[in-house]
Parts: sequence; structure tokens; C-alpha cells
Amino acid sequence: MDKETFEKGLAIRRQTLGADFVDNAIATADEFNRPLQELVTQYCWGEIWGRPGLDRKTRSMLNLAMISALNRPHEVKMHVRGALNNGVTKDEIKEIFLQVAIYCGVPAGVDSFRIAREVFKEAGV
Repeated sequence: MDKETFEKGLAIRRQTLGADFVDNAIATADEFNRPLQELVTQYCWGEIWGRPGLDRKTRSMLNLAMISALNRPHEVKMHVRGALNNGVTKDEIKEIFLQVAIYCGVPAGVDSFRIAREVFKEAGV
């Protein structure tokens, strides 16, 4: 593991998803899933999210579209929160999920809207 890239990824992950969420994921990792936590933190957050080519808001918008298209509700919920932290507005999230509904399927769009509404209510948005 590249410690520097891991630490960079950990900082970006905390800023986007919230320190409590990330710290809990790291602290509760066991020998089975610790390698996944390290992989995600180093490569996903450190290598990719840490690249200069796109800002975090744009990366969040892309993630919402892709994860919604894949119909991954747990990840959609987490990344809606992260998108709000990265400056994506409620209206922008609505437009992303409308786009997903047309190009990737209405069920994916419907689920994503439902999940986003839950997050908005929890976040007071």
C-alpha cells in the first residue's frame, strides 16, 4: 500500500462522505474486508478523486449517474450525501436522475429519486 496516496484518499473520502462515516468504515474493518477498505481509499479516493482533471462536484455528479445506472441503492444514498457536501444542488441531482431514468431505465431513476428524497429529509435540504 502506498501510504501517501492512502492518506490523501482518506482526507478526500472524509471531506466528501463525512469523517464519522469513513472513520467507522475503517475502524470496523476486519481481516476479511480491510483489504477492500484500503483499496477503495487508496485507488478510488486517492488516485482517482485526487487527480486534478475534474473538480469534486463534477466527480460527484458522474458518480451519481453511474451508481444510479447500476442501481446500487446503498452507494446512491452515500453519494447523494457526498454530492451535497461537494456542492451539487438538489436541482442538479434531480436532473441527473431524470437523465438516468431516460437513458438507463425508469426503475433506476425511480429508486434514485426515492433514495435522494430520504437523504434530503435527513440532511434538511
